[in-house]
Amino acid sequence: MDPLPVETSSWAQFWDAYELFRDPMLCALIAGCVLGFLSMYVVLRRMVFVSAAVTQSAGLGVALAFFAQIHLGFHVEPTLGAAGMALVSTVLLMMDPTRMRLTRESVLGLAYALTGGAAILVGDRISQEAHDIQGILFGTAVLVERPQLIAVAVVGGATLFIHLWWFRGLTFASFDRIGAMVQGLPVRLLDAVVMISIGLMVGVSARALGALPVFAFSTLSAIAALMLDLRLPWTFLVATFVGAVSGLGGYLFAYFYNFPVGGSQTVLASVLVLLALLVRTVRQLVTHGTAR
Repeated sequence: MDPLPVETSSWAQFWDAYELFRDPMLCALIAGCVLGFLSMYVVLRRMVFVSAAVTQSAGLGVALAFFAQIHLGFHVEPTLGAAGMALVSTVLLMMDPTRMRLTRESVLGLAYALTGGAAILVGDRISQEAHDIQGILFGTAVLVERPQLIAVAVVGGATLFIHLWWFRGLTFASFDRIGAMVQGLPVRLLDAVVMISIGLMVGVSARALGALPVFAFSTLSAIAALMLDLRLPWTFLVATFVGAVSGLGGYLFAYFYNFPVGGSQTVLASVLVLLALLVRTVRQLVTHGTAR
C-alpha cells in the first residue's frame, strides 16, 4: 500500500530543508537534556517559581538589549542580555528575604510580575523587534541562529560536566543540607553552583527557545521522573531523557502538524507527566493485586 501523499510530502520537505531545521532541533535537544537534569534541583528544592521568575528575567534581558541597540546606540548581544538578567535575578533570589520581613514566595511573585511586565513595556518601544520579544516570552520562535546554538551548547556542556563531576556533593548539599554541613562540605559554594548554573542555562535557553518551553523543561521533566519512584541517579537520568524528548519531539510535532513550537514542546512535556502518572498508577494496581 502506498503511503499517504501528505505524509510523504511532509517528510520529503523536512529532509530537503534539514539544514534549516538542524540547529533549532539540536538546540532544543541540548536545552531539553540539561534543563531536564537541572529540573531535579528545581522541583525537589521547591524552586519552581524561581525558574519562572528567571525565565521572565531572561525575556527582559533580551528586550533591554534590543532597546539599547535601537534607542541608545549600544550594541548588546541579546543572548548576553538574557543570560545577564537571568544571572542577576538568580543572585538576587538567593538572598535571604526574611531580613526585609518578606517571604520567599512574595519576592518570587514580585520578580515574576515585575520582569514580565517590564519586558512587555520595553518591547512596546521596539516595535521592529516585537516578534523577537513575543518569541522569548511565549516560545513561538521557529528558527535558532548559530550563535544561540553555540551559547546553549557551551553553557549546557559546562553545566553537565560540573554537575556530573560534583554530583555527590551537589545532591548531598541540596537535599540534606544539615548532613552536608556536618560532613564539612562547602554548602554555600555548592548552592551557588546550582543556582548560577540554573540561571545561566535558563537565560541562554530562553533567548533561543522562549520562556514557556524552558519553564516546562526545567519543571515538568523532574515531575515526570519522580512519578516512577526510582533511585536518585536513575531519576536524574529519566528527567534528562524527558527533557530531551520534550524539546526535540515537540519541535518535530510542531513542524509536521503546523503548531507553534513552544506550545508543542510544553504540551508534550505535560503529556509525558501524564504518561508517567499512568505508569505509576498501573504499577500500584499490579502491586496491590499481587499483595492480595
